[in-house]
Amino acid sequence: MTTEHATGGHAGPANATEYIQHHLSHLNSAGEVVTPGSINLDTFWISLILGFVFLGMFYMASRRATAGVPGKLQNFVEWVMEMVNETVNSAFHAKSAVIAPLAITIFVWVWLMNAMDFLPVDLLPKVLSWFGVHKLRVVPTADVNHTFGMSIGVLLCIIGFSIKAKGAGGWTKELFTAPFHAHGTVATIILAPINFIFQMLELFAKPISLSLRLFGNMYAGELIFILIALLPWWAQWLLGGPWAIFHILIVTLQAFVFMALTVVYLALAVEKH
Repeated sequence: MTTEHATGGHAGPANATEYIQHHLSHLNSAGEVVTPGSINLDTFWISLILGFVFLGMFYMASRRATAGVPGKLQNFVEWVMEMVNETVNSAFHAKSAVIAPLAITIFVWVWLMNAMDFLPVDLLPKVLSWFGVHKLRVVPTADVNHTFGMSIGVLLCIIGFSIKAKGAGGWTKELFTAPFHAHGTVATIILAPINFIFQMLELFAKPISLSLRLFGNMYAGELIFILIALLPWWAQWLLGGPWAIFHILIVTLQAFVFMALTVVYLALAVEKH
């Protein structure tokens, strides 16, 4: 099975294997040979643009908000805010002016990045090839670097919320005295290294699981769409539609899970053992 893509004098993939490799290759700042410290430019710019789309959409909804019959955009924004607020109220019982806006931002931004998977596989790469750009991956959350970056942000929030709730001294003490509590100075000193190891494992397992869960699901979805694009046109219509409908659930569920787990982790961070 072959695919013929010749745009702007640039010969495209000659067979199915090259086609898959081509669509799984990032537009990297270092060019063909990826080097430490280089940036996947496609992931960076698409996620940044979608961030501004989110801000613009919610700003427009706030400007057009009315107490009368709401429009479709206002209905959608209100539904998202109600859903996120219910999640926050059920999981996060401390007082925070940051948690709800953070949760809304995570859910909508991650959903928008996931939803890039619904675009035809060759659409944006084809358009950008006219301008000399011959590599492009359009789903930022299918890039493990991006999901790890977001999870590191969640990790920093966890540490920040912990210190704010317990103080630097209280949080440090907790690292060495939980989960195994001891009575007496000697027992506390003996258990301190074990407690610290368990605390570090728990702390770093959270962002790792967050990033790998989102990355794995979106990478698999992206790969399936690429494989479907290799099929004859009638098979693409036969399989692409049902998979896209099912993928709507995956896209939404993964955005919700990332948001909900972030709220749960921050709720745990402010609770005292």
